[in-house]
Amino acid sequence: MPVHTNPDQLVGILRDTTVALVRRDGPDLSARQLGVFLTVYLNEGPHTVRGLAAALNVSKPAITRALDRLGELDLARRKTDPQDRRSVLVQRTVKGAAYLRETRTIMAEAYAAARATAPSEPANSEQAARKAG
Repeated sequence: MPVHTNPDQLVGILRDTTVALVRRDGPDLSARQLGVFLTVYLNEGPHTVRGLAAALNVSKPAITRALDRLGELDLARRKTDPQDRRSVLVQRTVKGAAYLRETRTIMAEAYAAARATAPSEPANSEQAARKAG
């Protein structure tokens, strides 16, 4: 029987994931830093400060500050674009890939917990009508 995830469950998964990330040893990213990080790691590159600012609809200085922190943590690095020395490319790192794997694991555990506690949905509308009537 399929289990459907409703918006409240999704918010619960986000909360459980965030709490687990905050509690564990390692970097604690702000929402903006996490947004930049996930955009770099989940979307095809190349990524630039200008492109990230446009994708996230925030200013370039905000992206720069987030990248400063991600760079300090070795989760992403900036490199001058060899074809256009005025442009800066954002690159993934080994440590960043490991952080993404860990985040996926934490989120999968939160999702599994949400599914385990969710009431099961009727398989079809006929069953739903029988339950309601």
